[in-house]
Amino acid sequence: MQPWVPGESVWTLDLFVLVNLALALGLYLWGVRRVRGRGMGWSPWATVSFVVGICLLGVAYLGPFETLAHAYFWAHMAQHLTVMMLAAPFIVLSSPVGLLVKATTGSTRAAIIRALHSRVGLFLVNPIFTWLLFAGVLIGSHITPVMDWVLGDHDAMAFVERPLYLIAALLFYYPLIGNDMCVKRPRPPYRVLSLGLMMIPETGLGAIIFLAPVALYPSYVAAAERLGYDPLFDQQLAGALMWALTMVIDSFWMMLAAVEWWRSEERRTARQERREKAQEVA
Repeated sequence: MQPWVPGESVWTLDLFVLVNLALALGLYLWGVRRVRGRGMGWSPWATVSFVVGICLLGVAYLGPFETLAHAYFWAHMAQHLTVMMLAAPFIVLSSPVGLLVKATTGSTRAAIIRALHSRVGLFLVNPIFTWLLFAGVLIGSHITPVMDWVLGDHDAMAFVERPLYLIAALLFYYPLIGNDMCVKRPRPPYRVLSLGLMMIPETGLGAIIFLAPVALYPSYVAAAERLGYDPLFDQQLAGALMWALTMVIDSFWMMLAAVEWWRSEERRTARQERREKAQEVA
């Protein structure tokens, strides 16, 4: 991608991204139609959640963030936060795995269920592994040589960084929020705890970037010289975005996990009361 210059449009027409997002949305809507055509219910809120997730990916990779991310570090950081902390969890809440199972039949459905119960499948949704993967991708991608490599190599950005960010985030949120046929979910208190602990690497990285006394990334120093802005201020703005916004966004997902915990306790209490009444009648 050519560096952005003032006066040019900040909207990006990346056909590869556009086609993939349209394909994902089309397949999801086809699955919903197939499931409903079989007389099975499907939550409209799940569909809305998927549409929101796809739109957020579009904002990140087709909108101003994608164009400005090559010139301003704050835009690059906003792009990361949009993908990892907003788009991914909304996609998880859309229950794509459950939709896939309901929309398929026979050997295909059986193969999907076997994969979910396999050792590899269980390992990939282990909350310790997913936490370390999320934190590792977040921190590792902001090491100076990695950042400069990605910014200078379109293929590295398109086929390494972007998939890693989305996959790591999807795997992290999958066992923690919603209920999308995850075979072995951690207990509710641990879900809330895992989401809370993710604030440590997120806010820590944001603080390091914000408090650094010098500009850390040569690519953005060069962009600042070309466009005439202060690279250290740009870096501080990016660090502040991660430092502050991650706490706000994480708190929202923690509250969602807490609400799920409360509802599960309500259901457990109701079942216990029904059992006690049945025993009294007997």
